[in-house]
Amino acid sequence: MGELSIKIKIGDREYPMKADHNEEERLRQAGKVINEKLKSYRDLFGIDDKQDLLAMVAFDIMVEKMKLVDVRANQSGFISEKIAYLNSLIPDTV
Repeated sequence: MGELSIKIKIGDREYPMKADHNEEERLRQAGKVINEKLKSYRDLFGIDDKQDLLAMVAFDIMVEKMKLVDVRANQSGFISEKIAYLNSLIPDTV
């Protein structure tokens, strides 16, 4: 369907981007989450320096991502074990 030209506001700046139609909402939601975290850290710690706030948000988001990667790896291992177990219950008839 082609790319859209959009602007995402993060902090006090607007960032022009090109996005596929199906990715536009995800990009806007990501910008909203970042802005909410910026406000939360500013209110919680009384920090006004944008660079410090962005660094804290980037760190927080990376920690969340790493947790999700660990959870998915554990789930994948669990699923693999269950499949192996179920396969072992099926008799070899060939």
